[in-house]
This record gives sequence, structure tokens and C-alpha cells, in this order.
Amino acid sequence: MNQRSVEQNQPIEPAMPPAGNPDGTTRKALKIELLIVLGLSLGQSGVYSIVNLIDKMTRAPLGSQTTTLNNSLNKREYFDLTYQLLDIFFALVPVMLVFYLLWRLPGGNPFARLGFDLTKPFKDLGWGAGLFLAMGLGTLGVYAVGRALGLTTIIVPAALDDYWWTLPVLVLSAIRHGILEEVIVVGYLFERLGRLGWGKWQIIFTSAVLRGSYHLYQGFGPFIGNVAMGVVFGYVYSRRGRVMPLVIAHAFLDIAGFVGYALLGSAIGVGS
Repeated sequence: MNQRSVEQNQPIEPAMPPAGNPDGTTRKALKIELLIVLGLSLGQSGVYSIVNLIDKMTRAPLGSQTTTLNNSLNKREYFDLTYQLLDIFFALVPVMLVFYLLWRLPGGNPFARLGFDLTKPFKDLGWGAGLFLAMGLGTLGVYAVGRALGLTTIIVPAALDDYWWTLPVLVLSAIRHGILEEVIVVGYLFERLGRLGWGKWQIIFTSAVLRGSYHLYQGFGPFIGNVAMGVVFGYVYSRRGRVMPLVIAHAFLDIAGFVGYALLGSAIGVGS
């Protein structure tokens, strides 16, 4: 995945904007905005995740506990479906807020600003697929080590009842996670912290630690794995200035985990 053009080797404005705020926004206003956006989204998730981890650690060894993702939300089929779709939709509202805030800046299309568009579909898909393969193998390895050391809970990626809509909803849930996390934790955070004058590696590590924090409820293994993934994703974004490859890779990872478990997990004993 070497850089192949002079354009790709130039500084990417969306990832590392120049210090200062030509739109007139004060540093204090940017900091308040950051706290609000994170407080409505993944920063809030990080706080809850830390508390949840403490709760689990004071109950029993982490290795003996189970963390279940994608739970059923209602015993009645179509109410469950309704709640699932509402959960996915409202989880993406902070992303809409981010694009609105960026739209108010001078400089044009906020989707182009973060590289969340379809202008480079084949390059984005290629990078996304490559990151998916690299991160997928790493994720499995970190999970196995974490389980062996008793630092990671048993993770059940999907626990929905078996309906006709189960797999489509799992796919939508995976896409939701990809969009939410990569747009906010990478694209938005890079843009705003860059305007506050932070350096590239300061932003990369801050973004990576934030990514790890909201996975702590699964144990220390997923925290470490997601911090490492955050460093890789942050560096790729700093070079390419596009979140779309990261969204694709993240969605592929979650689709493989959610749908793969729903289809094969119980049969092959995944999660034990």
C-alpha cells in the first residue's frame, strides 16, 4: 500500500488542518463543541464502558464472564425489529450533527472534507479490504491471547432471535458502527484537534485511546486491540485524508463477526 502519487504525499487538509480558525471560531468554542459531540456519542460510551468494566471486575474474574452484543430488544418480533432500526438510526444522529457543524465552516462540502463520499470507490474499497484482512487477523489473535490470560470476557457478537430480518439488521448494525466510529473518532476528531493546534501523532494516539476506551466493557484485550487498530487507522487517515476506507474496513470486520457468529457461532463454538 505504498503512496503512488505526488498528490497522496501532500499534507491532507481534512486530516491535519492548519492551526488557527479562519472561520472565526474561538478555541474555547471548539473545545466546548468537542465535549458536546463526544458526550452525545462515543465519549459517553467510553465513560459507561469504564464503569461497566469496574462493575465486572468487582463481581468475578473477567475470563468467566460473557459480553453479549446485538441483543434482542423486545420479545415480539416486529416490535424488536422496530426497536433495532430505531437504535441504528438514532445512533447515527451525532454523525449528522458532525456534518452539520462542518458544513457551517468555509471550505465547501463536509463529506468531501472528511473523504466520506463515493468519488474514489475502487481505491477506497481496495484500502478497506486490505485493512479488513490485516485487522481481522490481528483481532482474532488479540482475542485469543486475552481469553488465555483471563483478561477478556467471552464475547457473543449476536444474540438476536432467528427471524427473516436478523441478518439484514446485523449488517445494518455493522455499517452503523463503521460510520459512527470512523467519522467521529477519526475524521471529526482529526479536524477539530488539528484546528486546536495538536500535532499529528498527538491526535492519532488520542483517537486510538478513545477508540479503545469504549471497548473496555469487553475486557482489556479488546481495549489493547482497538488502540492498536486506532493507531493504524489514524495513520492511514493522516496520509490519505479519507474516512471511507476506514468505514469499509470497520463494516467488513463487524459484518464478519456479527453475521459469521449468527450463522456459524453456535455450531463451531465461537465465543467460548
